[in-house]
Amino acid sequence: MKRLACALLLVLGLFMALPAGAEYGDVVLDRNSTKEGVRPVVFPHWFHRIRFRCKVCHSELGFRMRAGANVVRMDDIINGKFCGMCHNGQVAWSPERCDLCHSAKPGVKPGIYGSSETKGPGKW
Repeated sequence: MKRLACALLLVLGLFMALPAGAEYGDVVLDRNSTKEGVRPVVFPHWFHRIRFRCKVCHSELGFRMRAGANVVRMDDIINGKFCGMCHNGQVAWSPERCDLCHSAKPGVKPGIYGSSETKGPGKW
């Protein structure tokens, strides 16, 4: 029994030592933003994950569960696809509030960051 408890503590310790994944951080996206002359997007995955199950975005809204696999353009969002399903001015702010999503520091590399590093969308 004591060995089992030690093994469980070891496994738990390994998981706690791993860097935070997207579920617990902000995702900086920049497929087209910099090329289009706007700041990269800060997507607060942790904030959405607290409120919704994975299937809401990854099944119902069509986001694939692989980094870089989704091509989302502002036209899609404005037309109610992807983020635009909720960011419509009724459920959440509308796409006209560019600064709330396109809020990463210019030049920041795409990737997953702890929310203390990005300060969340609209905070930089």
